[in-house]
Amino acid sequence: MSDKYTPQEIEPKWQAAWEAAGQHDTVEDPSRPKWYALTMLPYPSGDLHTGHWYAMTPSDAGARYRRMNGYNVFFPPGFDAFGLPAENAAIKNNVHPKEWTYKNIERMRGQLRQMGAMWAWDREAVTCDPDYYKWSQWFFRKLYDMGLAYREFAPVDWCPNCNTTLAREQVWGDDRHCERCGTPVIKKELNQWKFRITNYAEELLADMDTIDWPERVKVMQTNWIGRSEGAQVIFGTETGAPIEIFTTRPDTLWGATFMVLAPEHPLVESITSDGQAAAVEEYKAAAERLDEVTRGAADKEKTGIFTGGYAINPVNGERIPIWIADYVMMGYGTGAIMAVPGHDERDFAFAQKFGLEIRRVITGPDGASGELAEAWDSKDEGEMINSGSFDGTPVKGAAAKVTAWLEEMGTGKKSVNYRLRDWLISRQRMWGAPIPMILCKECGVVPVPYADLPVVLPDDAQFKPTGESPLKYHEGFRNVKCPNCGGDAERETDTLDTFMCSSWYQYAYVTPYWKKGEPLTADDTPWDPAKGDYWLPVDQYTGGIEHATMHLLYTRFFTKAMRDMSLVPFAEPMERLFNQGMILGPDGEKMSKSRGNVVNPDEYVAKYGADTVRGYLMFIGPWDQGGPWDPSAIEGISRFLYRVWTAVTEEAKAENLSATPSAEEVREIERKLHQTLGKVGEDMEHFRFNTAIAALMELNNLLVKAKDSAVVGSPIWDEAVGDLLLMMAPIFPHISEELWHRIGHSDSVHLQAWPVGDPQKAQEDEVTVVVQVNGRTRDKLTVAPATPAKTLEEMALATEGAQKWMDGKQVRKVIVVPDKLVNVVVG
Repeated sequence: MSDKYTPQEIEPKWQAAWEAAGQHDTVEDPSRPKWYALTMLPYPSGDLHTGHWYAMTPSDAGARYRRMNGYNVFFPPGFDAFGLPAENAAIKNNVHPKEWTYKNIERMRGQLRQMGAMWAWDREAVTCDPDYYKWSQWFFRKLYDMGLAYREFAPVDWCPNCNTTLAREQVWGDDRHCERCGTPVIKKELNQWKFRITNYAEELLADMDTIDWPERVKVMQTNWIGRSEGAQVIFGTETGAPIEIFTTRPDTLWGATFMVLAPEHPLVESITSDGQAAAVEEYKAAAERLDEVTRGAADKEKTGIFTGGYAINPVNGERIPIWIADYVMMGYGTGAIMAVPGHDERDFAFAQKFGLEIRRVITGPDGASGELAEAWDSKDEGEMINSGSFDGTPVKGAAAKVTAWLEEMGTGKKSVNYRLRDWLISRQRMWGAPIPMILCKECGVVPVPYADLPVVLPDDAQFKPTGESPLKYHEGFRNVKCPNCGGDAERETDTLDTFMCSSWYQYAYVTPYWKKGEPLTADDTPWDPAKGDYWLPVDQYTGGIEHATMHLLYTRFFTKAMRDMSLVPFAEPMERLFNQGMILGPDGEKMSKSRGNVVNPDEYVAKYGADTVRGYLMFIGPWDQGGPWDPSAIEGISRFLYRVWTAVTEEAKAENLSATPSAEEVREIERKLHQTLGKVGEDMEHFRFNTAIAALMELNNLLVKAKDSAVVGSPIWDEAVGDLLLMMAPIFPHISEELWHRIGHSDSVHLQAWPVGDPQKAQEDEVTVVVQVNGRTRDKLTVAPATPAKTLEEMALATEGAQKWMDGKQVRKVIVVPDKLVNVVVG
């Protein structure tokens, strides 16, 4: 082994040694507190990119730090292996997605090992393994048995030419066309499976107070769930079919001058007049081609069409026209709104465009009650007007009074509405966990028995260029006997949303592929209960904030449902969450192949070593903020590691080894060491890696400077070098391990206790205290730390500067801030 720092030699050496020793293997040890550290599992795309390193290596540093603090740490790896890219690769390369996926996994395992992370490879889980997804199917069955899984018609993006559904990323351009053939995409209603996540809406909101998650994530989830209190009101129609609406402002019902339905509302056809039928159908077809984001955009020009039908306002009996417009969607509320243009900006713009009545029913500032130039929306100011017996009622509190009146009249009731919709989990794809249901002509929808799980994907599926799911045409998969009547039946050919598999993966890691080869029952647990009792729930989760309203919400729902299955005694999956920022390209833009700014971490690992890449990513700035990759800045971390190597391994001068260091030399090293111990420990606790590394650099600079002094080889030198390596170990695991052994240790640096600083030793021997007179600096004192306030006051008053500027004036007050300043107030 070279005496020079050669990461290309030492890093593979220690990675092999750690693996051979089983240093990262999982052990349930009741004598030690556990720490379940988890970072979001990657998709096996074929290569780990810089973003993976930025998410994973700081997470590893945090896990290593916890282990050195006495915790039994569990840090498992895995792969979220189902998904559309594998299907696209199958079509493009004429290869089964399973083959493509496992080839990528094998390559990425090597790249993950290259990081030097303390991965618990003995607990790795891959979501496309049948022994994994049998439990995903088991969960579907349990949710179905609980009434939380159901089937109903729901719209999908559909390519009429390819005859298949399209994922969001397969719909291209503002004109929304199919990525494969360019055909305009339409919406189509298909019978699909959903989970009743809305049953847990209240709990999902309330329990946010019990978890240590970033406030930004909590706000995003709160807004996504979108709880609104208001009233459910029924409007009659001339056809007899009632229209139900939800409003947060029942006090404005008298201002409803028209109604608007979503184009896909089930009553549109029945209320549309013959004369308007053609125009309505044309509008509906155009609306079908738009996505919800475009339809709901505030700046989108309002469009709509009159149906020819009329509704009856229940509060005044007025006949009001019914329109359809694409800004109203079935996904929120009831898919129908009462339009109050006088007090809603969107309705105001719509009414102005189409010449509809705008009526004021709330007075404005200073009691204004005249014609409106813009919508006036206030829940706290004004009084109700043009509202029958409610005229003069103050707006504040009026909604509750009107709701109570509606309940008495039988035309409405108090209601809570959520923006959150049930989770649509059907995917018309092959590369996903098959939904374990059977469709029988005699028995209807029949669940696959627990003992027959998993329903396994066929290895001989043939993909079509159109992207249609081959499961629809695979006779061996599709045709099956009904488990109830024994007659001919067909399997469900939809597969589960990949978010289903990642909603419970943290539980799978406890004992991956549990009960492999054994028949399952409804009373099983998907992991070894004893090991689950030890490790669960997750103590620290790390990952991107882009998952706030999908994965992070779904896994919370899953855990609550699992609690109701009596699988776990807790309601939240992860006690703590940290969201890292985004690593950008050298140009400060998001990395992408089209921009040509993608940074391949493998190239930098080959050149500098994994420790340098790890350290650079943690030094780039605060971990929660991210930043651009700077090819020149990585040199700074490389130089730091070479300087550490030199400081530790370079022989001291012979004359210094025989000399005795001065007390001042010893004290300087001691003070800086204990200041660094305090600083780095605090920073590691809160993922402030950049400032921790800066402190390590400062300590190392002092050690390099001290190499020419008699302090080298003294007890304080040995203590400082050892503690420097211990503090470096979580961030720079390879070089710290190598140097730890070179200074005479035989056991691993990563199995040592984290060094703790002594605040007394960290104190400066002298501090400078500023002396002010009436807030202006007039002198300074050099004193011992923690000098009593009375002593500081006496010393400050005696200084030449204070005496000069006091000039016989009366001292009114003396303000003392220990170790910092004394301010003499005179007048």
